[in-house]
Amino acid sequence: MRSVVLFFFIVLFSTNSFSEAEAILKFKSAVDETRYNALIAELRCPKCQNQNLADSNAGIAIDLRNQVYSMINQELSDKEIVDYMVARYGEFVLYKPANNAGTFLLWYGPLILLVIGLCAFILVIRSNRKSDRKGNE
Repeated sequence: MRSVVLFFFIVLFSTNSFSEAEAILKFKSAVDETRYNALIAELRCPKCQNQNLADSNAGIAIDLRNQVYSMINQELSDKEIVDYMVARYGEFVLYKPANNAGTFLLWYGPLILLVIGLCAFILVIRSNRKSDRKGNE
């Protein structure tokens, strides 16, 4: 009898019954469902560091997925939905932020640092060679 009770407790607590389950979403068309999946894969969760809305289980991600679903049902375009999210949460919600003055360092910062590092490396090598030549004379 104890093993049966233990089995039921294990099954009860091993399921995801305590997590907030999302309702199964009903779309008007397959195109809307495809748009929804593309948008939640493209938008980043504001709470999570590197998870999109589709992968995140954070409360805000669930709310934003529902918001995207609602906006698709209101027949807003993908651009309008993305613009709304950016206006509300900033460019952070985009996995591919726009290439503008505000994101210049984000896009080109690593390249600039690489060039600076390469120049510093070349200068150090040259100065070491010059000091080696002077020391050998």
